[in-house]
Amino acid sequence: MTGQTGGQPAWSARLVATTALTPIAWGTTYLVATEFLPEGRPLLAAAVRALPIGLVFVLRSRQLPTGSWWWRAFALGVLNIGAFFALLFVAAFRLPGGVAATAGAIQPLIAAGIAAVVIGETLTRRTVLAGVMGIAGVALLVIGPDAALDPVGMLAALAGAVSMATGVVLTKRWGRPVDLITFTGWQLTLGGLVLLPLVAVLEGAPSSVTTANVAGFAWLAVLGTGAAYANWFRGVQQLPVSVVSFLGLLSPLVATIAGWLVLGEALSPLQLVGAATVLVAAVSPVLGKPRPRRAVATDERAAERVRVRESLSRPPLA
Repeated sequence: MTGQTGGQPAWSARLVATTALTPIAWGTTYLVATEFLPEGRPLLAAAVRALPIGLVFVLRSRQLPTGSWWWRAFALGVLNIGAFFALLFVAAFRLPGGVAATAGAIQPLIAAGIAAVVIGETLTRRTVLAGVMGIAGVALLVIGPDAALDPVGMLAALAGAVSMATGVVLTKRWGRPVDLITFTGWQLTLGGLVLLPLVAVLEGAPSSVTTANVAGFAWLAVLGTGAAYANWFRGVQQLPVSVVSFLGLLSPLVATIAGWLVLGEALSPLQLVGAATVLVAAVSPVLGKPRPRRAVATDERAAERVRVRESLSRPPLA
């Protein structure tokens, strides 16, 4: 539930917790990719993550976009899936993982800034402080002393953060005209189709596929992408951008913990400090005081009436 009165946010702790499951699932991506997927095929992994489950979702509903939702679904598919995945893997290949993760950690601040301009969300001091803490925490968590900066990799990481942040805000701004699974299917399918030519030109198909590869692809496609993105878009539409975008900081935290638990990677005292800082940054925007349930319900009905009036008066390409 969302809404605002007197600057105080209102949402349920359950919705925040369930939305947080998505970046937690995303945090397993590095482990799965390095241990189960074919080497040297990042774009193939991205396409397989998106396209098959997207087609399953679309075939399930048998509903395609109409009118302006063709270009909107394409734009969201590129921003949230196609461009974001491609830029993410370019950064991952050209930068140490810690540098890429730290560059990506600026995404919540970018999203909050875009949301302030596009949908009028207030950019508070708490949000800015949480963003700075998030970047610092991720840096402590994942950057090693041998970290190197590659200009192309840094640009890709920053562009990926802008792509995802813009996609989050536009998803919030435009809402969705169909059920959540169909809406997610449109984006995954269109984003996956954008990735296919890149796979064909830059990578091609692997010479062989093992049972472990199939298991890794299945995990990323079904849980790490299909279920995760449906859950994410639900949270994006019901939570303020300043809350949902900061939950993404949990992803590098989970990736680090997974490496420690599964791969036996050691955690230094600085990494433990970074982990605590990331947690504080992720939950800080959630600490607004919720309003009484009756006030929330009244505000939601008023907000729905405003959305209906805006949709009726808005030009087709707004």
